[in-house]
Parts: sequence; structure tokens; C-alpha cells
Amino acid sequence: MSALEIFAIICAILGIVGSIVPGLPGPPLSWLGLLLVYFAGTRGECDTVSTTFLLVWLGITTLVTVLDYVVPAWTAKATGGHKAASWGAVIGLFAGMFLTPVGMVAGSFIGAFVGEYFFAKNDAANSVKAAIGAFLGFILGTGLKLIVSGIMMFYIIKFII
Repeated sequence: MSALEIFAIICAILGIVGSIVPGLPGPPLSWLGLLLVYFAGTRGECDTVSTTFLLVWLGITTLVTVLDYVVPAWTAKATGGHKAASWGAVIGLFAGMFLTPVGMVAGSFIGAFVGEYFFAKNDAANSVKAAIGAFLGFILGTGLKLIVSGIMMFYIIKFII
């Protein structure tokens, strides 16, 4: 196994972790792993990473990365929230990151509520509704990143073995 292939596997693992942990760009790290496998060469005619394959996954990675920023704001807005709910969800997620994964989830929800209630000056019922929307957007974005990074990890391992 070459050094490029080892780094590709490390990038794939970090891509999965980065799909959950804020601050690490999950899908871009996974795509970097695919790129490393591409440069590592092939083991056989069937195990080659084509340029087309690489570019298609670059497009998917770009789309999922953009959606990760757009979806929470869109779901918060669809449930009557403002940007404050989306920003609160992100800030709460970072604060909860130092606790367990439950802290990340709770922090995201509480942050969205606080952002909507105190900064957007909305009432409690509408703030809860907006917090649910922002939280669902966060979960959807995280799920998309996990799926895409997981598929890329599968291909990285497939092309290496």
C-alpha cells in the first residue's frame, strides 16, 4: 500500500468525522481521498478512477457543501424563522460540541430557539417552531454529508483493494 493510498484512507475517515463535527469539511476531505487514489494509480484495469468519475464526485461534493449552508436557513425560514435561528443553531452546535453528541443536538436546537426568541424578537411558540425548522435543516444537511462521504469512502476502499 502506497503513502497516497494511506493518506486517502485517512482523508475518507476524516470525511466521515467531518460530516458530523463542525469545522471539518467532511465531503471535501472525502473527495481529496478520491483524488489521492486517482494519483496513486491503479491496481488493474477495472480498478481505475477515471477523470470523469472524479469530476462527477467533485460536482456532488460542491453541491452537498453548498446545500449544507442553505438547507438549515431554508427550513428555518419555511417554518417562520429568521436568519437568527439559523445562526443560533450553528453557534449552539459549536457550544454543544464540547459535550456529547446529545449536546450537539440539544445545543443546535437551543441555539436556534435563543436566536429566534431574543434576536429576532419572536414569541416563544414561533421560536420553538423556527428552532425545529433549523434543527431539521441541520439534521438533513448532516445526513446528506454522511451519505456522500460514506459513498466516497466505499469507492476509496474499493479502488485501493
